[in-house]
Amino acid sequence: MVRGGESRCLLVAALLIGLAVPRLAQGDPADGAGIRFGKDQVQQWRVGVIITAVGGPCRGLRATVPVPTGWPEQQVRVVQEDVGPPVQRVDYRMLDGGVQQMLVLIPALNAGETARALVTFEVTRREILAPADPALFRLPERAPRDVMKYLAASPYIESTHPQIRDLAREILQEQPEAAGAWERVEAFYDYVREHVAYRNGTLKGALAALRDGSGDCEELTSLFIALCRASKIPARTVWVPDHCYPEFYLQDAQGRGHWFPCQAAGTRAFGGIPELRPILQKGDNFQVPEQRERQRYVAEFLKGTAFRGGGQPQVEFVRELLPADP
Repeated sequence: MVRGGESRCLLVAALLIGLAVPRLAQGDPADGAGIRFGKDQVQQWRVGVIITAVGGPCRGLRATVPVPTGWPEQQVRVVQEDVGPPVQRVDYRMLDGGVQQMLVLIPALNAGETARALVTFEVTRREILAPADPALFRLPERAPRDVMKYLAASPYIESTHPQIRDLAREILQEQPEAAGAWERVEAFYDYVREHVAYRNGTLKGALAALRDGSGDCEELTSLFIALCRASKIPARTVWVPDHCYPEFYLQDAQGRGHWFPCQAAGTRAFGGIPELRPILQKGDNFQVPEQRERQRYVAEFLKGTAFRGGGQPQVEFVRELLPADP
């Protein structure tokens, strides 16, 4: 379950800024050559925002909504747009190479007036198969800059904590001397699944899950990522509807980097994953212009200003799977 993605409506002064050119095919840092693809699934998702001025007029409204974008295992295209007055502008921007946002600007809404900006995306998602020969991959020596950021601590991923670092060393010390990079990462994976029982609850992060011995998909994912990062292995969170899972980064003999997924919570799947839900975001340490603190997951957001004695914006953020054509 994705927590921290709840809708919020803040009445503050809005500053309109220049927006980025749409980028609907942002690629992964890896070229995808190290992973194999299985079956695919095509779905249409409607994403956007509906805002109504309640109790009086509103002005200076600005909404941001995460939308699907392209990855090696996912292709995205826009098939329909439902946008009209009083929406002034719809644009897109990419944050930290991991999440694309739709930005909706509405100068003013009269009392009782409704603005809608809904975009239908066709998402083709392919399952990932584990590599035929995992022994071909090794620990990264010189990872690119855009991968190095996945070695640092993130919100709720306390990879620099002594308890996490000590545990990572202990797990690796128990591995045979001949163990390769794949076996080392898999040892972290097996440890997390064996020592952290799946249990729904409030978000508490990697360290708390280790101490409590329980957590849900976010905690199991966070602890696996923390152990990897503590051992200088890049890893990150992948977010899909109502779920998340980790990816880890290794290099082949030519020094090319590849991201491999695993299922921290649920049926065992390491190096490949039979996941066909659309990818919403990749990463867990985003700098969002509208937020002071770095974000683990980029949520929907709305801000604006009410006229004196005016109303408040009532917002509905939309992310819905459309029925398949008969």
